[in-house]
Parts: sequence; structure tokens; C-alpha cells
Amino acid sequence: MGGEGNDERAGLLLEAAGGEESPTAYSEEAVAEAAPKDAFRLAYAVYFILGAGFLLPWNSFITAVDYFSYLYPDAPVDRVFSVSYMLTLLLLLLLIVGWAHLSSAPLRINAGLALFVVSLLVVPIMDAAYVKGVRGLYGAYDVTVGAVVLSGIADALVQGGVIGSAGELPERYMQAVVAGTAASGVLVSAMRVFTKSIYPQDAHGLRQSANLYFIVSVVMMVICIACYNIADRLPVVQYYKGIKQAAMKKEKTEKGPMSGSVWRSTLCHIVGRIKWSGFGIMLIYLVTLSIFPGYITEDVHSETLKDWYPIILIAGYNVFDLVGKSLTAVYLLENENVAVVSCIVRLLFYPLFLGCLHGPKFFRTEVPVTILTCLLGLTNGYLTSVLMILTPKSVPIQHSETAGIVIVLFLAIGLASGSIVSWFWVI
Repeated sequence: MGGEGNDERAGLLLEAAGGEESPTAYSEEAVAEAAPKDAFRLAYAVYFILGAGFLLPWNSFITAVDYFSYLYPDAPVDRVFSVSYMLTLLLLLLLIVGWAHLSSAPLRINAGLALFVVSLLVVPIMDAAYVKGVRGLYGAYDVTVGAVVLSGIADALVQGGVIGSAGELPERYMQAVVAGTAASGVLVSAMRVFTKSIYPQDAHGLRQSANLYFIVSVVMMVICIACYNIADRLPVVQYYKGIKQAAMKKEKTEKGPMSGSVWRSTLCHIVGRIKWSGFGIMLIYLVTLSIFPGYITEDVHSETLKDWYPIILIAGYNVFDLVGKSLTAVYLLENENVAVVSCIVRLLFYPLFLGCLHGPKFFRTEVPVTILTCLLGLTNGYLTSVLMILTPKSVPIQHSETAGIVIVLFLAIGLASGSIVSWFWVI
């Protein structure tokens, strides 16, 4: 279906729906009925892969933290990685959201995916050419932190654009993206279990497993670049882009060109419309990141499972995060207020996890810790998916991309806050 045909059909649909006054219903049944079929669910698969892709670099850095801790024993590697990555993501998103209307989403996403490839190549190349498994080379540690920062820049460019693009499409495509983000954690956890099982548990084994994480991530990024540029040409994606373009033309006719003052006013309106969803997303990740993975890897121990214990807990979290993000394909909670209240209720995880260290004897065993960790992942996944799906639909389609960037900004605030709180919540 060509772009001009899309514009014409979208214009008719918008007129039938009464224009932009009801931003969540451009006669959604008519729009969906007229949309091209997603042959072989190809568009769904592409957005799932993109969701997995933009979190895989972070998961690779944090999962290989045992290797980096071995190389740099005097550095608090996991917390430095977290703060460096999350603060970089947050600061760049603040810049992007202010200039989103002047920049091209495809350009941002392709540039971010290319930067992911560069940041991921740093570790195996530096290992082969300089580090070679030698401990205490803190110049290499600084370069590694720089690669983490570069990966955070790439995430800001990619994540906001992909979430925004999915927000312009039907709900199932946003569900695909968020399920993909969870799948990346499961993939890396599976690789962690695999490498721990087959590689020797020594410096050489750590080095081999770390290089495997980064090589797999580089391959995944190349696949993501191909997938994104394929997705942009799929008929179903072109159809909804046509609706967006028609809505933008209508808005431009009514309000005139998007000047700086008009854009600021529009941005404030968008933030006002989604602020409670944003608050919920921020709170989800503040709670999650302040507990996971620091509490799991440093605070709890098992005499029976030994060093398998944190690996099992991390895998359990990631699997249940994926389950939660997949559940919205079966049942979507459509009440935003209930979802936000549920995010507030998650604050109860603080006293519950505290009880796993200082509470009754049974509470300090492996079973309660494992159950709580899985519940942390399940609620993180489901509530994130619900709010990510609902938020872009609360604004006109021509502003869905900006709403997606803003909601990712709230997410980044939660991630950064949680990673900072994890430094101080020493229990």
C-alpha cells in the first residue's frame, strides 16, 4: 500500500471519527479493520527482536560483572556500571525529548544501534589486544566504563524511538517490545547458566564466557539493524504511519507550523496527560533497581547452593519478568488508576526483603527469597507492560512517538534513582 493511499484512507477515517478531539478513538474498529494483515506475524516478531536488542547490551555488561570484578577487584563494578549507564540514559533522554520534533526517529534508532555495536566490540577487542586476562589494569577499567556510557547513549537513542514507533501501532506491538526486553534478560541468564556449566570456574572460564556474551550481543545488534529497516517498510507499519502523517497535516493546518513555543506547549500537554502513568513506571524501576541485582548478588547467601544461588535468583527474576510482560497478551488491565496504585503497593517489597535478612529464621531461607524475587520480576513485567501499552494511546497518534520518549524518560528516572538508592540501601 503506497503512502498517498495511506494518507487518503487515514484522512477519511480521521474525519469520520471527528478529528483529534477524541485522541484514543479514531474509530479504532474501522482503523483496525482497514489495516493490512501482519503476514506471518512478521511485524510482531520484528518488534519483539528490537525489544530484546536494546536491552541486551546492558544485560551483557551486568551479567559479566563477575569477570570485571575479577579483573578490577578494588572497583565496585556493578554499582559503577549501573549509575554510569542509567545517568547517561537519563541525561540524553532529557535532551532528546526537547528536540524530538526536529529530529528523525529512523536516524536516531539506526545511529543508536550502530553505537551499540561499537560499545560491545570494545570489551572483546580490548581483552584480545591489551588485557589478556591480567588483573589490575585500571586504565582498561576506565575504558570499559566508557563503553558502558556509550551503550547508555545508544540506549537513549534507540529505546525512545522504538517505544514511540510501537506506540503508533496497535497494542500487541507494544506488548511485543516489552516482552522482548524481558526475553533479553532470559537469554543472557540462559547463557550465564550454560557458560558456568561448560567452562571451567577459573579466570580463563570467566574470560571465555564474557567474550561469548559480547559476541552474541554484537550479532544481535546487527540483526536489529536489519529488522528495524525491514519493519519500516512493512505494509501494516506503513499504514499506521500514513494515519500519523494525515493527523500531523491536519494539526499543521489548524495550528500552523510547529514553532518552539507551540512545541513546548504541546510537550507540556503530553506530559500532563501521561504524568500518572509516568509516575507508576518511575516507581516500578526505583523499587526494582534498588533491590535487583545488588541485593541478590551481595546480601543473600546459601550454604547449599553456594555461587549458583545468585545465578538461580537472577534467572528466576528474568523468567518471571518475561511471564509478566507476556501476560498482557492474555489479559490487559485497562484501568490506569489501578495499575498506578499497584505500583505504589510494590513498596512493600522493601520490608519483605529486609525480613529475609533480619526476620524469623524461616524467612531467611532460600524459599522465601526465591518466591519474593520471582514476584518482584512478575509484578515488574506485568505493570510495565500495562502502562507502556496504555500510555501512547492516551494522546493523539501524531504525538505517540513523543509520548513514548517521555514515558521512557520516566523509566530512566526510575532506573537512575533505583541504581543510586542501591548504593545506600545496605541492609
